Amino acid sequence: MPPPSSAQQKVLLAQFVNLTGATERQATRYLKSTGYKLNEAVDARSPPVLSDTHQSVKHHLPSKVAKAVPHWLSKKKRENHGADTSTKDQSGRYYMNSANEIKGPSPLDAKLDSLFDSLRDDDADDKDQLELESTMGYLSEKLNVSLENAELFVVLELVQAPSVGEITRTGFIDGWKSSGVGASHQEHAAHVRKLISDLSRDTALFKKVYKYAFVAGREKDQKALALENALIYWSMLFSAPGVVWKGKHDWLDLWKTFLGEKWTRSVNRDMWNMILEFALKSISDESLSFWSEDGAWPSVIDDFVGWCKQKGIGKPEIMEVDGQ
Repeated sequence: MPPPSSAQQKVLLAQFVNLTGATERQATRYLKSTGYKLNEAVDARSPPVLSDTHQSVKHHLPSKVAKAVPHWLSKKKRENHGADTSTKDQSGRYYMNSANEIKGPSPLDAKLDSLFDSLRDDDADDKDQLELESTMGYLSEKLNVSLENAELFVVLELVQAPSVGEITRTGFIDGWKSSGVGASHQEHAAHVRKLISDLSRDTALFKKVYKYAFVAGREKDQKALALENALIYWSMLFSAPGVVWKGKHDWLDLWKTFLGEKWTRSVNRDMWNMILEFALKSISDESLSFWSEDGAWPSVIDDFVGWCKQKGIGKPEIMEVDGQ
């Protein structure tokens, strides 16, 4: 089995830290020593005490590392710093007042800036970026979003996160400013909950979230998504509370089965985006009559349609008979 990718290693690292309370340095050492086998690494460390909840979860961890998003298994006890409303400029932001004079950060910028700082771990995070543990703690504890379905990508798109496990100061401040909902975790959580409730009905919102999942889900410096991760993200996005890709046929399951049989390459942006268009059309037209060989669909979708028709799924092609 090939070694896990850097993104998968981050996921394992967060799971190990959360299960055992170890430092990231300790987690890295134990995981490397066991070839990134999480259960073995946890056993090797043998922490003095694990709660009943952690003991139970330990034996029910997913067998595949690339579930892409860690289970945030317990709420980490964090010191509640509150939202400092000082106007200390740490982000280098300025605004123009009514007299067109350059001033320091706007009051909203300052509050959001302080809110971001309250989420940072000085020992683990860069000055202007939340790393994996702080990011996942913020999502699950402050915003109360699930890390295993489309809710995750709603927030990552809003704050323009560079990856699944990182949030930058600039993205955090700009994202929440553009939302127009204030500068408290309570207001932000309520706004996110509203977006999530609209996700399956608001096609424009879903398209925006879906397309950004490709950006956040890629390995750094890679132009395409690894197929393994793409399959996980499709499962997250094309199920509730996202758009459920299912009707008379379970299209998501068919798509994943087809890829398992026929596709081994990575998923580029065009393929990712066109699957969205195909999914939305197939939900409303399960005969697949919208598809034609002369259309602009990528070849993988052409092959998928042909594979479906061989199984009697979709509108059968009508053979022309001479003289009729």
